[in-house]
Amino acid sequence: MTTPRFDELDLSLDAMRALQLARLKAALAHAYANQAPYRAKCQATGIHPDDLRELADLGRFPFTLKADLREAYPFGMFAVPREHCVRVHASSGTTGRPTVVGYTAGDIALWGDLMARSMYVGGARPGDIVHNAYGYGLFTGGLGAHYGAERLGCTVVPMSGGFGERQIQLIREFGAQVLMLTPSYMMALADEFDRQGVDPRATAIRVGFFGAEPWTEGMRVQIEQRLGIDAIDLYGLSEVMGPGVACEFATTKDGPTIWEDHFYPEIVDPDSGEPVADGEPGELVLTSLTKEALPVIRYRTRDLTRLLPGSATVMRRMAKITGRSDDMLIVRGVNLFPSQVEEQILRDPVLSGHYVIELSRTGALDDLLVRVEPRTELSADAVGRAAADLSQRLKGMCGLSADIEIAAVGAIERSMGKARRVIDRRPKG
Repeated sequence: MTTPRFDELDLSLDAMRALQLARLKAALAHAYANQAPYRAKCQATGIHPDDLRELADLGRFPFTLKADLREAYPFGMFAVPREHCVRVHASSGTTGRPTVVGYTAGDIALWGDLMARSMYVGGARPGDIVHNAYGYGLFTGGLGAHYGAERLGCTVVPMSGGFGERQIQLIREFGAQVLMLTPSYMMALADEFDRQGVDPRATAIRVGFFGAEPWTEGMRVQIEQRLGIDAIDLYGLSEVMGPGVACEFATTKDGPTIWEDHFYPEIVDPDSGEPVADGEPGELVLTSLTKEALPVIRYRTRDLTRLLPGSATVMRRMAKITGRSDDMLIVRGVNLFPSQVEEQILRDPVLSGHYVIELSRTGALDDLLVRVEPRTELSADAVGRAAADLSQRLKGMCGLSADIEIAAVGAIERSMGKARRVIDRRPKG
């Protein structure tokens, strides 16, 4: 196997825009001709692929929503015959029907190339041992990371999640240099290192790729300090491809660079759907430029971020995701995202990244409880100070009064994948 080349990273801005326009025209024509649900949307709004003459014209085309994929379950959004697909992935479907995504052999090869590119710019190199603790199966994380690491020329340990003691054993004994997992599970494994009395800095690990859930700069600092590694932000979503849609450069660590030669990004106002300028906050919308089995045109990701100028390449970056528009909590009329709470928690060095937000209601009033673990057991006085300080920071940040519970070390449930940060016990309706 030859090591992939990444010549696209050296394209000029003019060359990149010309490539995007050509690929966008082809993607629109492919979706219109072969995806009946999207063609119906276009016809309902009186738009046709021939109406796209410049990149700015994309804003005239209708969005693709998660609901569209669910309504077309299982294979109604495929743009190729099902028998031409070599693999399907799907979401968990915990909030409704799963969203099913198909891949041709060409899609799988491209996915491997883009994950290899992501890992390379993040600091992985051919020959590295990659410990992959993303979940395998219908979730795209495990196999996406696996194929990308193999494409780069790495040795993959397909560990998946769970078995914390065994994870540490194999990381040590196999000499893993690269870790791939969710940031919340990394924190759980950091605790397992501590429990076993093993210093992660004495292992061969030098870089970790973390994605599949929003995480703050405070979480990055804590991971890097506890493990002595570079913590790289990896972004993707199954409806668009999987992991590898965007990734940070290890040389800058200033937000994931979106691979714009394959995914065209926009930011829109989450309420109106109207485009906003680069640098302004809003919802990320992505259009796949080269997908065969399931192209998506203007897919609303629900991820809230900003588009920033390219730094290591002309391709634009995305700022840290502040949350998801569908994960926003409304507490006593105030908009609150879990990432805002995490940010305030991690400002205190005695507190860990293990926390949960619990919502309940007394009469007509919402009750907000934040349960968080300390990094080590604290005295009663230190517990009181940490709780009071966190309550004050949250009040100053969002104006909400919160009850703070400093739980015992290990009391909050650990996640092997995406962490469950919110428990909402408020009556529905």
